[in-house]
Amino acid sequence: MDISLILILVAVLFVTFTAILRRYKRCPSDKVMVIYGKTGKNKSGSISSARCIHGGASFIWPVFQDYAFLDLKPISIECNLTNALSKQNIRVDVPCRFTVGISTEADSMTNAAERLLGLTIENIQNIATDILFGQLRLVIATMDIEEINADRDKFLAAVSQNVEAELRKIGLKLINVNVTDIRDDSGYIEALGKEAAAKAINDAKKSVAEQNRFGEIGKAEADRDKDIRIAETQRDTRIKTAAANAMAVQGENTSKIDIANSDAMRREKEAEAARIAVAAEKVQAAKALQEAYQSERDAELARAEREKATQQANIVVPAQIDKERQIIEAEAEAEKLRRTAKGEADAIYAKMEAQARGTLEILTKQADGFAQLVGAAEGDAQKAVLMMISDRLPELVKTQVEAVKGIKIDKVTVWDGNNGKDGKTSTANFISGLMGSVPPLQDLFKMAGMSLPEYMKGKEVAPEGQEPAKKEGK
Repeated sequence: MDISLILILVAVLFVTFTAILRRYKRCPSDKVMVIYGKTGKNKSGSISSARCIHGGASFIWPVFQDYAFLDLKPISIECNLTNALSKQNIRVDVPCRFTVGISTEADSMTNAAERLLGLTIENIQNIATDILFGQLRLVIATMDIEEINADRDKFLAAVSQNVEAELRKIGLKLINVNVTDIRDDSGYIEALGKEAAAKAINDAKKSVAEQNRFGEIGKAEADRDKDIRIAETQRDTRIKTAAANAMAVQGENTSKIDIANSDAMRREKEAEAARIAVAAEKVQAAKALQEAYQSERDAELARAEREKATQQANIVVPAQIDKERQIIEAEAEAEKLRRTAKGEADAIYAKMEAQARGTLEILTKQADGFAQLVGAAEGDAQKAVLMMISDRLPELVKTQVEAVKGIKIDKVTVWDGNNGKDGKTSTANFISGLMGSVPPLQDLFKMAGMSLPEYMKGKEVAPEGQEPAKKEGK
């Protein structure tokens, strides 16, 4: 039993030790190990989102913690920036290649763990490319073409400073910047190169001219020294020869010495004159070349300015004028439409308001008149209506007459056989039927609740010996 307990205890200890060894993770030198989960607090006292380790190892608590790796291998990003606007408003192409990688600084590693953990190399390249393009354009916008092209160290330092600060925010570090070439569509950089080449050629020609002048001077001085030495040698020989001779020829030797000195002085003056002449010719030739190259440079600059002004006058100015004209016309048309619409709306409003006022006035007067009419009829509305109809009776009769007034009968042919009914002939029946088509007054009065007076109804003529019967007219 004791042996079994010991074996079980040994097994438990072995399993525990194995689990501990498996949770103890080592970080390679080319990676950053990010421990996330419950990692405690950072230096500022707030809860840390992750703990980063570069080199070394750490124990990963099961359940509470987990880990992942960030690769420190350099990432090469090609940024072929085109049409970047410089400080002189000249667009240039600046192809660059950047080399970046995950930073091993404490703060930067934390930023990388928070923003880049789990991303692929392509995703990291895309994020870094956007930052590099933006900062590269920003640096180019603050520098002249001459600074970008000539002072590469200053340009690279400015790019590194701006890019480094932005990359640090996502945990990256700038390793290297390589600018291959700088080009522009306007030919400004090419013109600068031609100017530098012309200046170098002029300097070289000037140096050659100076060296030629120095050579001519040295040659003249060497010839002079040689002549002096020859003269001195001849003089010494002659002096020694003359010393061996008699004192009688002393004057002759002295005379020859004077002649030799005079010849030497003459040759020295001639050499000096030749040197001055040659130097003057070289200086004038160099000045002529310098002025020629300066004139060519001024002509090229003037031509470039003229071409620029011509293009601006032919393209930019007409475009701006056309744009302003279209804007003015559009604004004028819009104002015209607004004024027209406002005028039409005001006219419609005034017309409708006038009609409403007229209708209101008519209805008001009619109501007042009807109220007075009802008052005259002692408050009986039916009598008031009868009074209104009686007042309109002439108009009703006129309307009845107007119904047949417009009928034009050019010719009436009557065949009367005296065989009419009730003593009426065909002619009488035609006239009676024609008048029967007119609306009868009796019916109109009945519809209004009135009775036609007796004197307007008419009476039929009774046959002989009979009383005339009363009949309502139609």
